[in-house]
Amino acid sequence: MPLSRTRAEEFDDLVLDAVEQLERQWRQELAGVEFAVEEVPYVESGAAEQLVHGSDVVEDGNVPLARLLPAEGERVPARIVVYRRPLEVRARGRHDLADLVHDVVVEQVANLLGRDPEEIDPAG
Repeated sequence: MPLSRTRAEEFDDLVLDAVEQLERQWRQELAGVEFAVEEVPYVESGAAEQLVHGSDVVEDGNVPLARLLPAEGERVPARIVVYRRPLEVRARGRHDLADLVHDVVVEQVANLLGRDPEEIDPAG
């Protein structure tokens, strides 16, 4: 009997695939960077305008698709968080979702490294 995978597990795999692809070229620069998946971004009641920061990937101006949390000294590494539900809502199927996840991860890595997304993933 085949094992079934949840949508969340499949999404985690898409993020992992995108990260592994980028690590082939940017291994040294991404060493120590943490990647995480959360269902939705946290929004404090009445503080939605505080949700969007310069490093967030925002489509439509309202809901972040991902967030870059810069390193805090040597004790807290940089962290890229990808939000599953906002990306799933925007995708038109699994292939579209895979492309969108990849693009968002590339954008966040570019923000982290201070480079253009085209330099991070020229094929993208």
